[in-house]
Amino acid sequence: MIDPRTLREDPDVVRASQRARGEDEGTVDKLLSLDAERRSSIATADQLRAEQKQLGKQIGKAKGDEREALLAKGKELAAKVKAAEAEQTRASGEFDELHRRLPNLVLPGVPEGGEDDYVVLKHVGTPREFDFTPRDHLDLGERLGAIDTERGAKVSGARFYFLTGLGAQLQLALLNMAAAQATANGFQLMIPPVLVRPEIMAGTGFLGAHSSEVYRLEEDDLYLVGTSEVPLAGYHSDEIIDLTKGPRRYAGWSTCFRREAGSYGKDTRGIIRVHQFDKIEMFVFCRPEEAEHEHERLLAWEEEMLAKIEVPYRVIDTAAGDLGTSAARKYDCEAWVPTQQTYRELTSTSNCTTFQARRLGVRYRDANGRPQTAATLNGTLATTRWMVAILENHQLEDGSVRVPEALRPFLGGRDVLVPPGE
Repeated sequence: MIDPRTLREDPDVVRASQRARGEDEGTVDKLLSLDAERRSSIATADQLRAEQKQLGKQIGKAKGDEREALLAKGKELAAKVKAAEAEQTRASGEFDELHRRLPNLVLPGVPEGGEDDYVVLKHVGTPREFDFTPRDHLDLGERLGAIDTERGAKVSGARFYFLTGLGAQLQLALLNMAAAQATANGFQLMIPPVLVRPEIMAGTGFLGAHSSEVYRLEEDDLYLVGTSEVPLAGYHSDEIIDLTKGPRRYAGWSTCFRREAGSYGKDTRGIIRVHQFDKIEMFVFCRPEEAEHEHERLLAWEEEMLAKIEVPYRVIDTAAGDLGTSAARKYDCEAWVPTQQTYRELTSTSNCTTFQARRLGVRYRDANGRPQTAATLNGTLATTRWMVAILENHQLEDGSVRVPEALRPFLGGRDVLVPPGE
């Protein structure tokens, strides 16, 4: 959630952020009103409790009729304290509930608008010209014995799949290459739990506008994560961490789950939009003043990985209305998919400033030893979806697929994927 001081001292910044996101500016005025009620009720309750304490001292010294009168006054005062505390609880509860629903403040320069209002920052590489009709990733995957969506649907339903043989090997090779890059750059590799408590899921901002995307186990009151960003963000919840030696960087390897609510009829073929996939996610805790620089570094590490799989891609600056609740700025890297003749997202990196850490209670000590709220950032390093771009961009006319050079050591030196028996 955003700093309440920003809300009080510079509400126009919050209103501008809401406008850029296409959200209701009236929420800001409602919050200011609730904050005033909350602060007034706290002051009233504090004053009445002080009077009650002072009266208690007087009662202890009084005798006879004076004591009886003071006791009667004390009873009346106790009722007022109880009413004031109830008002404080109400006002604070309403403020906190609305405050937690307010999305993060977008950073200066973020494009305004929705999903289609992104700004392309650059293109890298040139889409390949084929001298044959290219096959899509599912056709290639089936020929290679790598992807089986038919049996995935039989076992689990639509948008599930099996990675088989070369498909399983290719995914493991890709994720191992990402893990190697992450650890070489100082990230601590983590395999986190994929079930989290409600306070952790809510703390990262995923139970707001996008709660319909999250799988919930009602009987256990746990949520399946859609990204290891969630458990990694909660790793240091309610802690004061040491950032004196620089940012803390983690790379989480996990299976991820998404309901894909509202995507009926979209990307139903293949493994582009699925309910379950594997991913390595970078996650950073740092000082707020380091966050923008750290964001650029995360993007650079993502581009380093994309260069290793040798596919054309573009980088976009995501518009405010498509950021999600927690992000203040987000860059996406989208790879060219030949059979779709368009770019599709492979990576995303977000600067969440202090929004998540404030909700989760993650702090550090400043130069004066005072606790301050940390900043958090995240970025995708590799996912199952990357196989789509690898298969389609590196396919050969006979249905085999060239393995990008950097990936070969992770596939036992194999330079071409060929159908079984060939």
